[in-house]
Amino acid sequence: MTIFQTRFAQLKREHQALIQQQNSPAGVSNGIYQRWKYPIITADHAPIHWKYDLDETTNPFLMERLGVNATFNSGAILWEGKYLLVVRVEGVDRKSFFAIAESVNGVDNFEFWDYPIDLPQTEDPDTNVYDMRLVKHEDGWIYGLFCTERKDLNRLEDTTAATANCGIVRTKDLKNWERLPDLISYSGQQRNVVLHEEFVNGKYALYTRPQDGFIDVGKGGGIGWGYCDSMEYPEVKEEIIIDQKVYHTIKEVKNGQGPAPIKTNHGWLHLAHGVRNTAAGLRYVLYMFMTSLTEPWKLTHAPGGHFIAPEGDERVGDVSNVTFANGWIRNEDDEVYIYYASSDTRMHVATTTVAQLVDYVLNTPEDGFTSAHSVKTRSAMIAKNLQILHNL
Repeated sequence: MTIFQTRFAQLKREHQALIQQQNSPAGVSNGIYQRWKYPIITADHAPIHWKYDLDETTNPFLMERLGVNATFNSGAILWEGKYLLVVRVEGVDRKSFFAIAESVNGVDNFEFWDYPIDLPQTEDPDTNVYDMRLVKHEDGWIYGLFCTERKDLNRLEDTTAATANCGIVRTKDLKNWERLPDLISYSGQQRNVVLHEEFVNGKYALYTRPQDGFIDVGKGGGIGWGYCDSMEYPEVKEEIIIDQKVYHTIKEVKNGQGPAPIKTNHGWLHLAHGVRNTAAGLRYVLYMFMTSLTEPWKLTHAPGGHFIAPEGDERVGDVSNVTFANGWIRNEDDEVYIYYASSDTRMHVATTTVAQLVDYVLNTPEDGFTSAHSVKTRSAMIAKNLQILHNL
């Protein structure tokens, strides 16, 4: 056998073993959700034909020509009985693109479709795109809202200066995508914009995250709320902040909506990310809150602290100490599959139910914002538990 043939056989064998690997629950859960043992999508899950020129005459050593660096921050949707993720795939050239991976059970055996998404362009082409939120809206379309990054033309001398905005596509079949104009807002840059699945007051409703710059939110920040008359000419003229940054909490630097919220009898369940600063840099965690069923912009419940934070190997990657989610799936049995990325490198899943999430949000104490209040809250539970134990 030639070098090419030997390497190709080895690559196929290892790739098949990876995508066919069975996942399993990772230890005892916290009662809120169950983490799963293995990452569900990694750079190694990318198809061989995405990375290698498979023509032996032009690539006799079977060298990797177009490497994949990371797979993370995936939108999610249940489609024709399968769990589909729109994965942010980052090449070794630092450019990200979107690609769909599917699984029958939602926890393992994710396999990419043959081609990445050929994303249509506007008159002002994207330099980079990432973090698509998928929403099946009541108007009949599936919308994908994502961040489009371009060079900041007002700072040409600074090769790191960028602008962020919300790009928008829609589809009926997840194969043919129509590009709509980028969102127009008047509150600075936008990186985390999410479409509410229902009309509110006869309009399209959007969760936004206004910020002054590409990275720093400045005087902006917080999860916003605004309306559009049309997604074909999307313009948010006014925004209100429905969930603010708060000093000395998990969201003191910035916060943003994750996926679109889940509708329950008690209200809308929200999954979001919060960022704080540490001596080791920024730390991204996930947290939850609930808003009113009839007035989705009004916060009703806000459990204190993080919901999911990076643990173990999740803490290490291209951008360490990060968990981020922009996709979850609620199936017909009211099970919820939370798809989260760790350290801008790989995708994981945690499973739970709507009932567990509602219980968590309604009954977990809120943040009292001081150490003394935290001790008081914990001591009250300790006293109750000691009395229960005493009576056993």
